[in-house]
Amino acid sequence: MTDEKRGIAILGVFVADLAFRADRMPAMGETIFGTGFKMGPGGKGSNQSVAAARAGAAVTFISRLGADDFGAVARATWENEGIAARVVETPDQPTGAAFIYVNDKTGENAIIVSPGVAESISPADVDAAADAIRGAAVFVTQLEQPAETAHRGLEIAREAGVITVFNPAPAAPVDDAIYALCDYVTPNETEAAFLTNLPVTNIEQARKAGDAFLDKGVGTALITLGEAGALLHTPVESTLIPAFAVDPVVETAGAGDAFNGGFAAALAMGMPPAEAARFGCAVAGLSVTRHGTAPSMPTLAEIEALLAAPH
Repeated sequence: MTDEKRGIAILGVFVADLAFRADRMPAMGETIFGTGFKMGPGGKGSNQSVAAARAGAAVTFISRLGADDFGAVARATWENEGIAARVVETPDQPTGAAFIYVNDKTGENAIIVSPGVAESISPADVDAAADAIRGAAVFVTQLEQPAETAHRGLEIAREAGVITVFNPAPAAPVDDAIYALCDYVTPNETEAAFLTNLPVTNIEQARKAGDAFLDKGVGTALITLGEAGALLHTPVESTLIPAFAVDPVVETAGAGDAFNGGFAAALAMGMPPAEAARFGCAVAGLSVTRHGTAPSMPTLAEIEALLAAPH
């Protein structure tokens, strides 16, 4: 990367993760005992910021917070991780929270997110932090804040020649104009199926979904496929980047954010796309062996050790 453009700017949401572990979800009207509970920092944008920072990138995070205890958790998290916060505080609205059910046998999860004040992150907020976006090597955003706000961030980045990564999660309808602003779009199978209206249950179907994203104007579709890895799909090649075999799998809630944060960090380091995707797979592989979302993110030394290990 050039001397003028360094690090990563991430636009997104912080929420407090309230994680409950049990052997199954309760039925409506039913109460069951869980096997564990933990509160910690979460939100896709914030998680991706932690993943990228621990992977060695300089990170600026753009968001909104309430003036409450969950907001204090956010600020402490970013300070501890060395993340620069460009955050508007809104005293009359709450910081968001997420209910996370984790199956204590498989590590699989189901999540309900209430973004709170982050629902009001506006294009004007992004304009106020435009210098951070223009000065970055890579810009990342998702869909936990309004789509028009993500769109504005991508516009600013594209105009400044910054690499753009759009993680369309959670899946929601977006104006097709957003795709032409994306160097990379990084959905998982479910999100890819929703956004392309195509089934995505195997690699060949993922390639067809990748073609649909390219047709919409995306530079590269990078579709994450869980245990199968990630499909890097461009107009000239389609490459499956294998996942790393890890054991035990404890919790998968942070895997997507780990991948995106790691991938962005690797791009900011100047790695080519396939190498950056493999780096992201290593970050995700390590994260699922630990509890939590942001707390599960590995360090650069851990990532490099996994990448160097025989497979």
